[in-house]
This record gives sequence, C-alpha cells and structure tokens, in this order.
Amino acid sequence: MASQRLILGSGLAILLIISAASIGLDVKSRSEVESVDRTLSILKRISDARPLPRGVESAARAFALTGDPSFADEFRDQSAALTTAVDGLLAAVKSAPGEAELLSGVKAQADRGVALGAELIQLRNNGDTAGASALISAGESRTVMDNVAAALERLVTEERRQLGIRTAQSKSNGRMLLAIDLAGVILILVLAIVLTVAARRSRRVLQDSLSATQAANLSLEAKVAERTKDLAAALEEVRRSTSVMETTFRSMAEAVLVIDTAGTVLLSNPAAEKMLRYKPGMSVVQLRAMSNVFHADGVAPMQVEEMPSARALRGEEFDGLEFVARPVRGAPQIHLVVSGRPLRDAEGSIAGAALIYHDITASRETEHQLQQAQKLDAIGKLTGGVAHDFNNMLTVITGTADTLVDGLQDQPQLARTAELIDRAAERCRELIQHLLAFARRQPLEPTVVDINGTVVDIAKLLRPTLGEQIEINSVLAPDVAAVHIDPSQLSNSLLNMAINARDAMPNGGKLLFETSNVVLDEAYAETNPDITPGRYVLIAVSDTGTGMSQAVQDKVFDPFFTTKEVGKGSGLGMSMVYGFVKQSGGHIKIYSEQDHGTTIKLYLPPARGEVAAPAPAPAPAPRGSEVILVVEDDPLVRNYVTAQLASLGYKTVAVPDGRAALALVDKGETFDLLFTDVIMPGGLNGRQLADEVKKRRPGTKVLYTSGYTENAIVHHGRLDEGVLLLTKPYRKAQLATMLQQALGHG
Repeated sequence: MASQRLILGSGLAILLIISAASIGLDVKSRSEVESVDRTLSILKRISDARPLPRGVESAARAFALTGDPSFADEFRDQSAALTTAVDGLLAAVKSAPGEAELLSGVKAQADRGVALGAELIQLRNNGDTAGASALISAGESRTVMDNVAAALERLVTEERRQLGIRTAQSKSNGRMLLAIDLAGVILILVLAIVLTVAARRSRRVLQDSLSATQAANLSLEAKVAERTKDLAAALEEVRRSTSVMETTFRSMAEAVLVIDTAGTVLLSNPAAEKMLRYKPGMSVVQLRAMSNVFHADGVAPMQVEEMPSARALRGEEFDGLEFVARPVRGAPQIHLVVSGRPLRDAEGSIAGAALIYHDITASRETEHQLQQAQKLDAIGKLTGGVAHDFNNMLTVITGTADTLVDGLQDQPQLARTAELIDRAAERCRELIQHLLAFARRQPLEPTVVDINGTVVDIAKLLRPTLGEQIEINSVLAPDVAAVHIDPSQLSNSLLNMAINARDAMPNGGKLLFETSNVVLDEAYAETNPDITPGRYVLIAVSDTGTGMSQAVQDKVFDPFFTTKEVGKGSGLGMSMVYGFVKQSGGHIKIYSEQDHGTTIKLYLPPARGEVAAPAPAPAPAPRGSEVILVVEDDPLVRNYVTAQLASLGYKTVAVPDGRAALALVDKGETFDLLFTDVIMPGGLNGRQLADEVKKRRPGTKVLYTSGYTENAIVHHGRLDEGVLLLTKPYRKAQLATMLQQALGHG
C-alpha cells in the first residue's frame, strides 16, 4: 500500500513538473513569435528605405546635369521619404542600443547627403554650373549616400541573423514541447499500468485475507474490515488519479496513437480523430490507406519502411519528422510533424510504439506567403535600382536626339536616322516607367480623386476599344470616399486590367467595375501580412474569362511574366499595377477560378478627412452552437473559417469540394447549415451542390461565399437573386450575422 502511494505521488509530481515546463516553453515561444514579428517589421522598413539614399543623390545629380524641374521635385520627395524612413527605423529599434546607435549615424549621414543635394540644386538654379560640376566631381554626396546604404545593409544582416536565431530557437522549443508531451503520455501509460497491477495485487491480498479469516476465528473480522476500508480508499485514489490523467490525455492538442507490434491502435485521443481522421477500431495500415503520404517537400512519396510507425517499431526514437498527407478524398492536405518512441516490455523487447503528431499546415502556408512577398520585394529592388539610373542616362540620350533632329533638317537621310533614335528612346522611356512603377519608385503626382468619376470615364473610353463582344457594366456605391492618389496612374491601372480581361475573353464576355467603402480587420491582416487594418476604398474589376491557375497567380505580378503569345504583351502591365497600389499605401488581391473568370480588387486608403468620424464600437458578434458543413477548396481559407466558426461557438465539418460533401451527406452526417464556396473544382459548383443536398435532405439551409463580388456573381448568372451570399474577404462580425440570418435566427 505504501509503495503504491509512493509511486502515485512521484508520478503526479513528475507530471506537474512536465506541465510546468510545457507552459514555460509555450510562454517563451509566444515571446519569440513577437520578436520575429518585430524583426520582420524592421526588415520591411529597411527594404522600403534601401533605394531612397541613391534616389536622393541621383535626382540631385540629374537636375544639376539637365536642369529638368521634375528631377528637383523627385529630389524633394525622395529626401522627405528618406528622412521619414530613418526616423521610423529609429523608433522601431529604440529597444536595441546597438542598432539605435548605428541608425543615429545613418541619420547624420542621410541629413548630410540631403544638404549636399540641396546645395547642388541651389548652385544649378543660380547658374553656377562650374560650382555644381565641382561639387559633383568631389563625390562627397555619393560617398555619404553609399555609407547610408552600407549601414542599412549591416542592419539588415544583423536583423536577419537575429531572425535566424529566433527561428531556430522557436523550432527547438517546438521539438522540446513535442518531447515533453511524449514524455507525459508515456508517464501516464506507465502510471496506469503500475496502478492497475497494484490494484490487482491488492485484490488478491484481500482474497487471501478473507480465506484466512474464515479458517480462523471471528476475532479477525475487525482487521478484515480495516483492510477492506484501506483498499477502498486506495481504489478511490487510483480512480481519481486515472481520471486526472485521462482528462489531460484527452485535452491534448497533439494527436496521440499508441500501437502494438501488429499496428493495431491500442490507445488514441480525440485530437487523433480530428487531425488524422482516425476512427476507433482502425489499424495503422487502414489509416495509411486513406492518404497519399509524401516527404516534407510534398513531392517525394514516403515509402512504407520510412513511415513513423514502422520506424518506431524498429526501435528508432525520433523528433520533428515532417511529412505531407494528401487524403484520397473528403479532406484537405495537411502538413504534420511527428515524434515517435518504441515501447518495451519487462524483458526489453519492443511491445509497441507511441506516436505524437502536430499539425503545422497553417505555419507552412504563412511561410509560403512570406516567401512570395520577399521575392517581389527583391525583384523590385533590383529593377528599381537599374531603371532609375538608366532613366537618368536616357534623359541625356533623348535630349541629344532632339538636338540632332533639329540640326539635321537640311540632311533628310541623317534626320530620319536621328528620328529613329528618338522613337527608340521614347519606347525605352515607357519601359523604364513601367519598371519604376513596379519598384515603387516612380514620381507620383497625387491629388484627391473622385473614384466613381474616374471609373465612369474609363468605362466610356473602353466601350469602343474593347469591341461590341465585351459587355461593360458598373456598380458604383454613391457614398464611396475620395482617395489621394495619382489619377493618371489609376487610369493606366484600370486600362491594363481591362485589356487583360479582354484578352481572357477571346469569344466575348462581361466586364464589371465596382466601387465601395470597406473595412479590413485584424483577422484579414493576419493572413495578409502586407496590409494594415482599417478603412479602404475598394475598386473591383471582374471578368467572365478563362481565369488563372494558382501557378499563374503566384507569378502574375513578376515583371515580364506573361501568358500571351510573343509580341502580344510586355508582361509589365500587372507589375505596374502592383507597384502603383503598393506605393499609394494600398493592397491588391486576385480571386480567380479557371474557366469561370477573375476578380481583381484594389484597396486604396481614403483621402484625409473623408472618414474623419471614428468607427462605432462593433456590437458583440452573435454566437451559436449548431453544426456547420464547410465546403471550401482553398486550404488557407478553410482553416481560417473553421477557426472563426469555432470561436463563435459552432461545431464544424470541413471538406474541400462538392463530391466530398455529398459523400458525407450520403453517410448520414448531421449538420444544421451548408456553408459553401460558389466556384469549386471537381465538376460540382456551390449551387449544384446545394441542389443535390436539398434533393437528399429537403429544407437544408444554405449560405454561399465567394471571392467574386456579389454583383459579379449575379452578373455572371451563377446565383439567383435573393440567395444569401457572403463576399470574401469578410469580417468575423459579418460572418456571425450572416450565419444567424441563414439559420433563421435574425
């Protein structure tokens, strides 16, 4: 009895220590995530500031050489932007003394560079070309700005080093958390086995005592009663301890499987049923047959002998083994990390294995988005640096060509040659302007723009341009706010998108322009790191064309990328739109489905004073408890919406397409509402799915969602008027309200 209590007490103490360690590591991990976010923010600021020193120096030098007033304006804009960027970086790194000291030197150098540029411009304005030439020849301005650029590079190196350290520490903490969870599971199993054996031994001792009592005399009855009381107390203690351990095991977020040498699952927790789609009674072989398993790259198939269960049953101990599981049907792809340990009997032989799985799908998707953003940023810095200096040289070429044309009027053949040079230089200038737009270094001339008026003018211009086979419509919100942007660049962007839409509809189709005021919330910003939550003016351009694959969408903003035939497109149209929107402080989003069409959404910040009144405090989002069947083919959106539904109190069943949803319905899966995307792969769209479900279950309630705008969906003829549609992106409060309305509560 005493040994049993000692084992129990020691086991519970160790379990408490493991729990405390797990909590401590979790707190540390959250702190490291905040540090990583801060580092990424600083890197983005540095990325935006990198081209500015060279731009200040280059603009001042170009004005001194040519006298073109546009270069003086560019110098003032670049100088103001550089000062603002350095001040912002100083504020961001104030908690890091070393980096703050480095940036203080950067600020002094930047101020000196700006002062030298201003002096150079003043000399040119005063007609002192000799003084200006001397100042350029001295080279101090370029040296100062090179020092600023070099200091920013050192700061980038330090931040990336810190990011690498924190990322490695985060992965290490993750592995330690998995190891601690595995240790806890094994400890629970050991305690359960030990206590069960002790309980059986106590029962045998009690039986022996009762037999001896019957053979002896009645005076032993008191001792028997006392032993019975002690045993009952011990069994109650075992029951309570077992309950605590079972509750801990069932509440773990990681999926746990304990198997024997034949692959039969002896023990599992609810997370295994949710994450791995495990059903009681299944073996590892049956579970494996439900999915195609690949290594972490998602390309190389994982062989049977490489599977976690096979490795653990061979006696291997491992942590952090990554693999991708693609279910044969009915569920989305998941990216998992697994730890495994063999379980041994008293003789040391392998009697089974314990496996712990952790779902890292969301983090891998976020990494993919970050890589795309970094790729565009790197391409932008490269093209911007080359284009800006080339533009300065091109100014001299075009000016010289003009002089040649004027001076060769009496020599027609040479004059025609000079005109060819001039036209070629003009073509080069247009190309450079597109590259500068993508790199966010084009000189903008922002004014307060009436968005609706601009869209109406563009629509009028497009009607004869696109031809009669393209139907053009507009749905413009009457109260849409004005924006402070360059109107010519906005017009060029809308024209580019409209021409791309026309090319995607070779046999004709429909083009739709829409405007409205929108609010992008924190939840949207979490999945789109390049956007700041707040109020925006939305301009949406939708077509009924061929649409784009995901591979094309990943490259659509790259300079010179095009799907058109050679000679029919430069590949700079969408990169110019991207650069203009980003330089204007906005956000761009593409929603496209192959063979159905595309919607491109521009989110532009409203002009100051347009939305001065503070937004009213949002009402608490209505909650529910019903079961929602979610049908969404995009895994990132599917993970997001299931998390939002869970936070609102709903239970969810999520599948990637209509066929998988119908399979669940045919199996008898119960749910209160069908929440489905409109356009999906697999030959069954959202409306067709709803019709099929209603045939099987009349009266089923349905809520549709789509990345197309509401007017575009109706415009395309895909939904009847009056159906409930929630347009992406949507806020949590909008989701909650539409759910209540669809369920008949609102």
